[in-house]
Amino acid sequence: MYEQQLPVSIVDWFAFPIVMHATTASCKKHGVLIFWIIFLLSIIEDYALAIKLTEVRVPKHAIRGQDVMLECHYDMEGEALYSVKWYKDGREFYRYVPRDDPPQQTFPVEGITVNVQNSTNSHVMLESINLFSSGKYRCEASAEAPSFQTVAENGEMMVVVLPESDPFISGGRPRYQIGDHVRVNCTSARSKPAVQLAWYINSELADPAYVQHYPTIVSLAPDHLETSILGLEFRIKPKHFRRGDLKLKCLATISTVYWKSNEESMESDRPQKAPILESRKSGLSTASRADRVQANNGVSSHQVPAQSSLATIVMLSVWFTLLNTVQICFIAR
Repeated sequence: MYEQQLPVSIVDWFAFPIVMHATTASCKKHGVLIFWIIFLLSIIEDYALAIKLTEVRVPKHAIRGQDVMLECHYDMEGEALYSVKWYKDGREFYRYVPRDDPPQQTFPVEGITVNVQNSTNSHVMLESINLFSSGKYRCEASAEAPSFQTVAENGEMMVVVLPESDPFISGGRPRYQIGDHVRVNCTSARSKPAVQLAWYINSELADPAYVQHYPTIVSLAPDHLETSILGLEFRIKPKHFRRGDLKLKCLATISTVYWKSNEESMESDRPQKAPILESRKSGLSTASRADRVQANNGVSSHQVPAQSSLATIVMLSVWFTLLNTVQICFIAR
């Protein structure tokens, strides 16, 4: 006799309803149950062996005229690779098929020039990008027959045109007295997108009430580069002078690829001191860096977690249930 016991593990909880059914019902219909178990096993096996994208890297910002690397990493899970394809705004521009000779193939797309010698199945090198290179990039990996399973993920890239000069401060005077009115402007050189400007007074972010915003000036040239202007207007108080100096700094940034500043120092108007006007510039302009895009939801600097272990546990549970069902029906006969 088969002794019924309560389930004590995850596997038991999965198998318990089916085993109870086999012990209480006639085994004449156990064939239908076995059929559905085998069907479920086939689905789980397909899922467990499915090709997976682990990481897609597309720079969020890239500097015009530079080369850019696009990366696509995947796990074949035992399958053979059929092809890797890259698209820009829905149009294919690069294809890698291992069994072809040569394996690489390119297609004309505006703003795209592929360096074939430095491109493989896992990455693509774009040469001397321009404003037309901005857009949505998609990596698509496919397995060989018979499954032909395909996975894909997207990443956005914006091409940046850096300003040719540092931000410029205008309207300042060499000396000020308490109660004087300060009216200065900070102007950036032309760029794409427009530079973000910010004012600092003695190294502290200026009160928003002091800041005057002006419309962005867009060039009529085909590249439509943009100029930013930000004003600063306030009445000087004793707190604004520190050891007799007033320092105004304008900071210009474009995301993480451009960081420049210009600072002017004014003295309080005292007869015993000669007027001094200093201008100091500092900045950092860095090359574009590839931000990781999570293969399943686009979150940067993360990878797609492996799911094969969960599928393995479920498969073992179903196989355990199938063997118990067959054994019970055999004993019942």
